[in-house]
Amino acid sequence: MSSTAEKLLSAKTLHETRAAKFASRKRINVIALSMSLAAMAFGVFWLIWILWETLRLGVGGLAIATFTEMTPPPNEAGGIANAIFGSLAMVLLATFVGTPIGIMAGIYLAEYNPKGLLASVTRFVNDILLSAPSIVIGLFVYAIAVAYFKSFSGLAGALALALIVIPVVIRTTENMLQLVPPGLREAAYALGTPKWRVIMNITLRAARAGVVTGVLLAVARIAGETAPLLFTALNNQFWTADMTQPMASLPVTIFKFAMSPYENWQQLAWAGVFLITIAVLALNILARVVTRNKF
Repeated sequence: MSSTAEKLLSAKTLHETRAAKFASRKRINVIALSMSLAAMAFGVFWLIWILWETLRLGVGGLAIATFTEMTPPPNEAGGIANAIFGSLAMVLLATFVGTPIGIMAGIYLAEYNPKGLLASVTRFVNDILLSAPSIVIGLFVYAIAVAYFKSFSGLAGALALALIVIPVVIRTTENMLQLVPPGLREAAYALGTPKWRVIMNITLRAARAGVVTGVLLAVARIAGETAPLLFTALNNQFWTADMTQPMASLPVTIFKFAMSPYENWQQLAWAGVFLITIAVLALNILARVVTRNKF
């Protein structure tokens, strides 16, 4: 009888211990979930507030003159057409320069020499560039281009932005190519296909949705960069399509106008903020659509 009672007591104790552990885990789970939801609500609150203020103040500064006239003197009517054109010109040039370099470097790291010394050094340098503040890149381009030629220019601004694009595209391209199943490559090699054709027609085509997404995200990142352009393209109150001269851009114009005490400049600054926000939002939505819809 005593043995049976001891077994029953042991089973009851084990059951109570398990129930206590389960209750403890449940409490911890509730606390963790509550903290996660609170953190999410905190972030969403500020995001919605920022977007609301951008929408409320930015739409009020939009007019036909915003897209057709140059940046005005204080307390006079005008627009930011030269800044919009300058941003588009420098971002497009930086994308066309940085994207091919990034894609080719990513292909080399993933396909030709994934474990070599050169690949390791390249990845290390690429990681440094990814984490480097943009102002450091701006100062670097200032030292090698602006100070050397003794002139700010749109070309220097595009070069600084391209140096931001390249590491993002390299990392994205390498990661996307590594996700391609090895069986696709082996099947192509078994048919006698050259390596370059396997890369172009098999692996790169299979990974191009991710590669395009990386390019779009890189463009979204450089669209709002201010610090590199302050040291390279500087600014220009007038319209210019000459990339060898100082060139206006939306981020620098926003920085200049937002810090001013003039109401018309502040309205134009909010209009520029709204345009950049819409452009970055559109690029991010496009990137998600590209990722979801496979080619």
